[in-house]
Amino acid sequence: MLDPALFRDEASNVEARLAQRGDGLADLVSDLRGLDGERREILPVLEAARHAKKALGAQIGKAKRDGQPTDELMTAGAAHTSTIAAQEARLTQVEQTRQALLLKLPNLAHESVPVGTSESDNVEVRRHGDPPAFDFAPLSHAELGPGLGVIDFERGVKLAGARFSVLRGAGARLSRALINFMLDLHTTEHGFVEVEPPFLANTESLVGTGQLPKFEEDLFKVAGDWDLYLIPTAEVPLANLHRGEILDGRTLPLRYTAYTPCFRSEAGSYGADVRGLIRQHQFDKVEMVTYCRPDQSYELLDTLTAHAETVLQRLGLAYRTVVLCTRDMGFAAAKTYDIEVWLPGQQKYREISSCSNTEAFQARRANIKFRPDGTGRAKHVHTLNGSGLAVGRTLIAVLENYQQADGSVRIPAVLRPYMNGLEVIQPQ
Repeated sequence: MLDPALFRDEASNVEARLAQRGDGLADLVSDLRGLDGERREILPVLEAARHAKKALGAQIGKAKRDGQPTDELMTAGAAHTSTIAAQEARLTQVEQTRQALLLKLPNLAHESVPVGTSESDNVEVRRHGDPPAFDFAPLSHAELGPGLGVIDFERGVKLAGARFSVLRGAGARLSRALINFMLDLHTTEHGFVEVEPPFLANTESLVGTGQLPKFEEDLFKVAGDWDLYLIPTAEVPLANLHRGEILDGRTLPLRYTAYTPCFRSEAGSYGADVRGLIRQHQFDKVEMVTYCRPDQSYELLDTLTAHAETVLQRLGLAYRTVVLCTRDMGFAAAKTYDIEVWLPGQQKYREISSCSNTEAFQARRANIKFRPDGTGRAKHVHTLNGSGLAVGRTLIAVLENYQQADGSVRIPAVLRPYMNGLEVIQPQ
């Protein structure tokens, strides 16, 4: 959530920056300024009435002790009570309306983010490795998986419906190997604390990270009398671990990583992405989340992105890293790097990780603060999140990049200890 003070002190600047994030957003600035002005009109009237009622209460008490009549004083007190009730109701309405508007607004883009309207305006910042050269026509994972007996699309549909799948045999083990490899890397080398969070989250948690109220249609809500949703990413529980807390700034940064399944309705998805494992309703991911001081956050964004890239480097996969433009970023992000892995089956780079700095946007929604030296005035932390990595897409990349002419797939050396020494997955 944006700082409400911005709409009073920097309205024109905020309006211009919101226009970079999407159409119609700047129009809300005048609404918020109007609500802020109304709030500032109410507060002095309310405080004056409260002060007058308190003073009158003292007068009534004294009059009673002195045996003096209190009828006029009581009438005046009732008038103040009525004024207070009316102004409090008005203030509540204004604040609720203002809060609802603030929750709908995306974060402001950092000044270093390229201004643009679509992914074509994203800017490549580096590449690593060369796509493999095959002396045969490489297959997509949707062709390789069934031939290897490691992916069963038909039974996934039978069990749960479209865009669900079943991994079996070496495929299920490869997925588990990737999860364990990623978690081991992030905990032993990158300094993250592993967390096993709930796979369900309440409304307050989803508001905290920005999925609610704007993106409710992308969530799976639990039926019945439950305030619970299936999590769309481990970012939700990890970034809410310290919701409502004031942290000791001397302990920052705090780094957490978790494996979870993720559940998304993927409303509006269509075309080639809905075939195979590219865009499923349920998928696995290893997530990284960092809490830090504001002066650390952009350096740590680069570090977080490097951690995600390390996974691909260890797996020997070619990738490129791009910085997203203003209208291609996620709702909560102030700056995002996407890492895109090369997929021979599509002959293109595809996103496998997004690493974002949300600055204080999520912390303000979730009320997470820190005291710089353990004491003094509390400030909002900055939160960062990044996929380290999306497991299903990494499995796709391994299958497609390490395929052989006979339909077999070699296992990257770094994963073989997690595969009980298996070096090649043979066709069934």
